Amino acid sequence: MTEWPLHDAKNRFSAVVTAAVAGEPQRVTRHGKPAVVVISVGEYERLRRLEGATAPTFAELLLSMPGGGEDVERLEVAPRPVEL
Repeated sequence: MTEWPLHDAKNRFSAVVTAAVAGEPQRVTRHGKPAVVVISVGEYERLRRLEGATAPTFAELLLSMPGGGEDVERLEVAPRPVEL
C-alpha cells in the first residue's frame, strides 16, 4: 500500500485516485499518522457486503449444538506429549 503525506496527496490527487481505481489502496497520513485510506468503489462495495453478512456468534454456535440428552460420540485420540 502506497503512503502519501496529506500535502502530497492533495497535490497529486489524480495519481492517488488512479492507483486506487487500479486496485491498490492508498494510505494518506496527517502529521505522520495514518488518517484515511482511498479505495475503489468496487472494493468499498465488497467491504460493505461483507459487513452486512451475518455470521453466527460463538454463543449461537454453542446453543445450536445437539442437546437434550443425546449422546455425542467421542473420538479415541491419544493426548499429545507435553514437556514440563
